[in-house]
Amino acid sequence: MEILAAPKTLTIHVGCQFDYATDHEVPAICIVRPGGFDGVRLLSETWMTTPPVAYHDYVDLFGNVCRRLTLPAGLATIYYDARVEAPTEAEAVDPAAVQTPVEDLPDDVLTYTLPSRFCLSDELYNRAWQQFGATEPGWNRVQAIVQFVHDHVKFGYQYAAPTRTSSDVLNNATGVCRDFTHLGIALCRAMSIPARYVFGYIPDIDIPPSAPPMDFCAWFEAYLDGRWWTFDPRNNDRRRGRVIIARGRDAADVPMVTTYGNATFRSMTCWANQIIT
Repeated sequence: MEILAAPKTLTIHVGCQFDYATDHEVPAICIVRPGGFDGVRLLSETWMTTPPVAYHDYVDLFGNVCRRLTLPAGLATIYYDARVEAPTEAEAVDPAAVQTPVEDLPDDVLTYTLPSRFCLSDELYNRAWQQFGATEPGWNRVQAIVQFVHDHVKFGYQYAAPTRTSSDVLNNATGVCRDFTHLGIALCRAMSIPARYVFGYIPDIDIPPSAPPMDFCAWFEAYLDGRWWTFDPRNNDRRRGRVIIARGRDAADVPMVTTYGNATFRSMTCWANQIIT
């Protein structure tokens, strides 16, 4: 009997839909397209706005693909659907990865050591060093931060708040995945570990399907030993099939939809599923 080789890639179906109501035309920016990072390849995609509108794409300062359009007055829908190819392996792990001294960091990495809109590393400096100063610099220190955030913060969609900072998350000990991520980033930066915000789609591969509806996910990457590594305070696990949409200093750099005017958000749907062939 012929033994078939295991597939080298995963095929994943991703997408989303946003519904708005407006009293007049409202300019908007949309960031939902997979960015082609970390070996992910776009196979096909469908964009649709209802009613149809003109648009153009551009690449922002962080290398993310953004779409500009104008929502018409009345009810409007932004729909995106795609199939992508992703590596089968989970994210790499290296407990021996060392922390790079600040003086040796590449110039373009330095921005990820600084406080940002939601990641107030300057406010958390003392707390970070009190809590993690005795840990081994490098991978083990970042993992200790991830473990702390995972254990400290209670997840719940009812805790979502658009203005919550890393300090708020630490004090309230509640939040959604972006809050877990902001706190993890802020604690890393407080200890001079470069960390950047990442968001995208994650299918439920190798884990039981979750009861809540599918949603966009946020995690972070830390710069150790000359490269970026994936860490996920919300799930605290290595996952297969992550599809990165965008990276930035924090969520303020990469909102899924930005509107410049009075647009009432009505609903959002998101999907990410492995296609078995």
